[in-house]
Amino acid sequence: QVQLVESGGGLVQAGGSLRLSCTASGSIPSNNAMGWYRQAPGKQRDLVADITRGGSRNYADSVKGRFTISRDNAKNTVYLQMNSLEPEDTAVYYCNVRGLGLSFGMDYWGKGTLVTVSS
Repeated sequence: QVQLVESGGGLVQAGGSLRLSCTASGSIPSNNAMGWYRQAPGKQRDLVADITRGGSRNYADSVKGRFTISRDNAKNTVYLQMNSLEPEDTAVYYCNVRGLGLSFGMDYWGKGTLVTVSS
């Protein structure tokens, strides 16, 4: 099993910044992508950004230019730097690890951390 522990959520004013962190432990697939999804009240859970071990990144259009994802492979940790936050970014943010290649289909989730952006 894989355990994911998130931190860094909170309340921030519009235009502010937050940094989310997520550390994975356990039987992590060696070929993987780590990422962040978010779910606002009454909406589906959507990808925010993800990153492979090799550094290939993928962002939702709504966060391009404002959010930056990075990871430390040695620490099995992924970060999401969120700048220029908007009230529309308010959501529960979930960390995700998914297997790639031969590990495709493995999919693990954190419990989520709440980000609230006030106007």
